[in-house]
Amino acid sequence: MQHFDLEFVPEIIADATAPNVATHDLIWTDDGLVLTQDGELPSKAALDLMASQLKDYGTPWVGVGRYHHKKNAKQNFLVRSMWCSDSNIWTEQGFELVPLRTLLHRQSTEEFSVMSRACQLAEWVRSHRFCGRCGRATSFMSGERGLQCQECHFIEYPRISPAMMVLVKKENQILLARHVRSKDGYYTALAGFLEAGENIEDAIIREVYEEVGLTVANPRYFGSQAWPFPHSLMISFTADYVEGDIKLDTNEIADAIWFGANDARPLLPPNVSIARRLIDTHWPSA
Repeated sequence: MQHFDLEFVPEIIADATAPNVATHDLIWTDDGLVLTQDGELPSKAALDLMASQLKDYGTPWVGVGRYHHKKNAKQNFLVRSMWCSDSNIWTEQGFELVPLRTLLHRQSTEEFSVMSRACQLAEWVRSHRFCGRCGRATSFMSGERGLQCQECHFIEYPRISPAMMVLVKKENQILLARHVRSKDGYYTALAGFLEAGENIEDAIIREVYEEVGLTVANPRYFGSQAWPFPHSLMISFTADYVEGDIKLDTNEIADAIWFGANDARPLLPPNVSIARRLIDTHWPSA
């Protein structure tokens, strides 16, 4: 895919149908992002030819944000996104459908940030075209990123699900785990969603004990990343081992190992992920 060399221009853009605006158009399906066989976004001409199908199977375009090229701030354009419910209309025309997880390995951190935002917003529009309270149609709000019911005026905002990630440290070792649902077999930090009424620090202590049977303390914030699977905010920490022996929750964790300075690195998450940055930053030194 063409590489973005962009900077985000802060601005809330909901309705992305304004005419005569230069756009980069991202179309998502259940099977992935629509790209040409050369890995490029569909051209305007190609989308014009698919206009009737987009009307039948696509959600309204949603504005992801305005960006400009770092080397030329005057080249300001809109990134917009939509969800299409029919994958076949694209493959029949020779397009490729690339899963978002595959893009993790192809894009830079900045590029993946654009993809993440675009996918989450397209999913938001797809999931909230009708009001969750009364069932009537929703429409974009002006000046605010919200979808408002035309009947009862209930507002649906993009859903964000906070999740914690923690790298447990024990003297000069770190704990990495391989999750049961990991398709790639990565070893990574422990992670889990927050429960209702729970703060992040309590979630860290609970998740570590539930997944590997260890007691930890002193959580320290490292960083965060929007994680579009499908709409998480991953908030990462380190924490100190206190006591316990590894006892796996085999429904969640396939393996968990302490790694030291002289141990070979296992298969780790992609470079663009907050998990990889967390691990690289805290890998034990010799």
